[in-house]
Amino acid sequence: MRQWAENINHFNEQRDLLGRFAMNTDDMQKFGRGSMDMAMNAAGAWGKTAQVIAVEFVDYTKKSAEASAAAWEKLLGAKSLDKAIEIQTEFLRSSYEDFVAEAAKFGELYTDMARQAYQPFESALRK
Repeated sequence: MRQWAENINHFNEQRDLLGRFAMNTDDMQKFGRGSMDMAMNAAGAWGKTAQVIAVEFVDYTKKSAEASAAAWEKLLGAKSLDKAIEIQTEFLRSSYEDFVAEAAKFGELYTDMARQAYQPFESALRK
């Protein structure tokens, strides 16, 4: 009789252990799904912003090439060395100003991309 009671106790312990394991497995699956959702949301935000950055880069490159071509045309039409230096100086000044403005814009875009990619993880960390 004593052996039978020990077997029942052992069975109950095993059942409780199995129940805790099943609950932990469900929790792990929920965690895995949540992690995957967060990663996909972050990747989606990154992809959208990366696309905007690529478009901005192409636009800036196009604008820069057009400004360069226009400066060369002006240089070829310069009648004196002073006029050529003036044209070159103006081109360099405007190129520098455009570059600084674009660099600031790219900085903002990359900052936004990092914020958007971090948002899904931030909400999970607050829980």
